[in-house]
Amino acid sequence: MIELLELFWIFFKIGLFTFGGGYAMIPLIRQEMVSGGFLTVDQVNQFIGIAESTPGPFAVNMATFAGFHTYGVLGSVFATLGVVLPSFIIIMLIAYFSDKFIKTRPVQTILRFLKPVILGLILSAGLSVLLHSVLGNYFETIDFDPTALIIFAVVLGLSFYKKLTPIHLVLISAILGMTLYLL
Repeated sequence: MIELLELFWIFFKIGLFTFGGGYAMIPLIRQEMVSGGFLTVDQVNQFIGIAESTPGPFAVNMATFAGFHTYGVLGSVFATLGVVLPSFIIIMLIAYFSDKFIKTRPVQTILRFLKPVILGLILSAGLSVLLHSVLGNYFETIDFDPTALIIFAVVLGLSFYKKLTPIHLVLISAILGMTLYLL
């Protein structure tokens, strides 16, 4: 159990003091794992290659592989928790204190001015998608698609007529799209 806690502590320090993402952790992982006798330099290099080629965050993959190699499944759990926990704690602290920060008058004023900008950006993106789906690509032959316009009009009407959640609107759009395009 002491070895697992030591492995956890190594990866906790790595997660806490390394900034710049997983690749910035490589020198610290190499130094800690080799000097602690957990891995050889060649093994660390092999795990770097494996961690880069597997899906997921590099640092988590690296910790999981190193932990598994040293102490099996429990080692991978302890190492992964060690590397993830500092970020989790920091984000929870930011979330806790940001609530008080967001309620201050200057931040509220800034947010009040940003809301229309954000709404404009969202509407701009929606209009762009609508025009692309109805008129086709600007650089290609313009191909009018009345089905996309019908779906848009129905969903827009429903969103004003009934207070539906975005999930409901997406599901309605999907059902309409599958139905109308299959006809």
